[in-house]
Amino acid sequence: QVQLVESGGGLVQAGGSLRLSCAASGRTFSMYVMAWFRQAPGQEREFVAAINKVGSSINYADSVKGRFTISRDNAKNMVYLQMNSLKPEDTAVYYCAGRGATIDYNYWGQGTQVTVSS
Repeated sequence: QVQLVESGGGLVQAGGSLRLSCAASGRTFSMYVMAWFRQAPGQEREFVAAINKVGSSINYADSVKGRFTISRDNAKNMVYLQMNSLKPEDTAVYYCAGRGATIDYNYWGQGTQVTVSS
């Protein structure tokens, strides 16, 4: 089992930056593919970025490419999302998620709110 806790959300002006962190519990953290998702009010949850077990494969949603960077530190059981050049449309609750050999992400954090003002 893996438990995930996000932090680092907040209010920022357009063009600003935030760094989200996700702390994972469990000794098998390095076995998991980790990702960030987000959900804006009235919208479905959407994929933001994912990173494989060793950080050699990374994927981003087109809407965040070139602005967001996902990374992980397996020694610290942490996953990060560096968000630069933030836009009002990035406003959402951001969730950390993890999976092992399954296709679906089966571990989720409680979410952290990111609000970008224009």
